Amino acid sequence: MAFFGLFGKKSKEEKESLDQGLQKTKMGIFEKISRAIVGKSTVDDDVLDGIEEALIASDLGVDTTLKIIDSLQERVARDKFMNTEELNSILREEIEKLLDINPAEESDGSEEEKVFDFSKKPYVIMVVGVNGVGKTTTIGKLASRLKNSGKKVVLGAADTFRAAAVDQLVVWSERAGVPIVKQGMGADPASVAYDTLKSAVAQDADVVLIDTAGRLHNKVNLMNELTKIRNVMRKVVPDAPHEVLLVLDGSTGQNAYQQAKEFTKATDVTALAVTKLDGTAKGGVVIGISDQFQIPVKFIGVGEKIEDLQIFNKREFVASLFKK
Repeated sequence: MAFFGLFGKKSKEEKESLDQGLQKTKMGIFEKISRAIVGKSTVDDDVLDGIEEALIASDLGVDTTLKIIDSLQERVARDKFMNTEELNSILREEIEKLLDINPAEESDGSEEEKVFDFSKKPYVIMVVGVNGVGKTTTIGKLASRLKNSGKKVVLGAADTFRAAAVDQLVVWSERAGVPIVKQGMGADPASVAYDTLKSAVAQDADVVLIDTAGRLHNKVNLMNELTKIRNVMRKVVPDAPHEVLLVLDGSTGQNAYQQAKEFTKATDVTALAVTKLDGTAKGGVVIGISDQFQIPVKFIGVGEKIEDLQIFNKREFVASLFKK
């Protein structure tokens, strides 16, 4: 069975969901760009200034924006003349270049290996992120998708500092029809992770999703806790975790950059999931964070429905942003 419709190609419904989910970002970026080029026949310094302002306002970040502007300036200098009709095409090319580290591409063959390496069993995914970014919901949606694709999934409720986090994950486990391992509030998160992996091995599970506490008030404590969870899991599965997925709320803009900075210092983040893109004009954060941290975006959230958690495909993402 195709996972997310993208180990093959995205369905029509998923593409429509992507277009709708990015509508606010598209309007935010391109309305500003349109204002910058109105009445202009060529790309000059005023146009470039307007584009720069539009990209920064959409939360691509200053450094990533300047990369794009520098490339545009080089093209203008080289070609001597560039009309504004060529601008969208060139912008699209430059943004795609910045997203080259992201794995999932449109292909006639299976892209499953580019997203997860299911040859490792159980494949252990440790999910990190601050409270409120949609971390637990992302885990639940991912569990449901994996289950529907034929994978045997086990959840681990290692965010033991908030009863609500455990309760929410229990609801998702029931909704997805997958088992969950949990202990009482205040239990040792590493102990929960250990029990989860022991259970997963006993059940011959394909995938384990471990929820962790989302606290940033003390970076040292966060680092120590995540390191302890890693070390304890390796007593059961020696190379666990195989993925550390950082969940970020796209609507928070620059806060998402700061969270990425703190978590990448605290642990070896290997992939990103950017949520809540349907409610914001700041979807450029996907481009900026991927570029600045050189960590692939593997998932984006573009709505409330389970199918609105989609595998990130750079070509489709950029195509949707530039679609008129």
